[in-house]
Amino acid sequence: MELRQLEYFAAVCKEMHFSRAAENLCTTQSNLSQQIKFLENELGVPLFDRIGKRIALTDAGKILLDQCHQIFERIDYVKGAIADLKRLEGGRLDIGILPGDGDLLFDALLINFHRAYPKLSIRVTETVDVYEQVLNGTRDLGVTIVPANPDDRISVIPLFHEEFALAVHSDHPFAKSKAIPFEQLQQQKMVMFNPEHQITKVIRSYCHEKGIAVDNAIETSTLSTLLSLVEQGIGAAILPRLLLDYLKRDNVSVVKLIHPTPSQDICILYRTDKFMGQAAKIFIQELQSFIQSVTELSNRSLG
Repeated sequence: MELRQLEYFAAVCKEMHFSRAAENLCTTQSNLSQQIKFLENELGVPLFDRIGKRIALTDAGKILLDQCHQIFERIDYVKGAIADLKRLEGGRLDIGILPGDGDLLFDALLINFHRAYPKLSIRVTETVDVYEQVLNGTRDLGVTIVPANPDDRISVIPLFHEEFALAVHSDHPFAKSKAIPFEQLQQQKMVMFNPEHQITKVIRSYCHEKGIAVDNAIETSTLSTLLSLVEQGIGAAILPRLLLDYLKRDNVSVVKLIHPTPSQDICILYRTDKFMGQAAKIFIQELQSFIQSVTELSNRSLG
């Protein structure tokens, strides 16, 4: 059994058509058919049921296809490991994050990280589908909320517990308050991210639990616009406490929300069956260190 034969077999399974598979493989249909026949003869069972011009996988074919996927993943792992040894501290890293998290987690971190490791190429993409993209292999790492029932192939590294607070203009009646009950949000004019944003989903969930509705005067997709609206006194906004403490806007006061305090757990995700190079390992360590320093800064400001 040769690797090439398995690749040919997987190509036919993808198309369920010999001529299209042969075209994709840049080979002839007769050569492709011959290689599949060699494979069937070696295994002693047919891999495809041939029904007129149509084909379908046999039970043996389904077993082989499942094993092919695992074989190809292990080969990719070996190639990645060897390539990483050759590159040493070089390489590429593709990271998926929730919309808006770049303002807290990545702006300052990426600058410092690039200066320390200039050979590393990093791509950061904001997406609401972080978990799905890490699972399907589109992203090397993901920074997102902790999934409820992660796939066995997904490893979850807890990063921090994120609490949300109310951001108001410094002249707002709540500006001097240390904390207000969550229910009082229904008396405020709010500015919020769009409905698909993770923060908006969290707040809507808490509102639903409390049986209240908030008046969102303006919706926006950008953090800079949201903060500008707060600074101009257009409305109040709910944002991560760490983010607000880190940015420290002069005309923005931060008020704790209680009964309840909206929150979520943030983590790092990666595929356990996919090779993790030095780039990813170093970045995880740097991100954990960065979050620790930001958290300590926030705790000092609360004290």
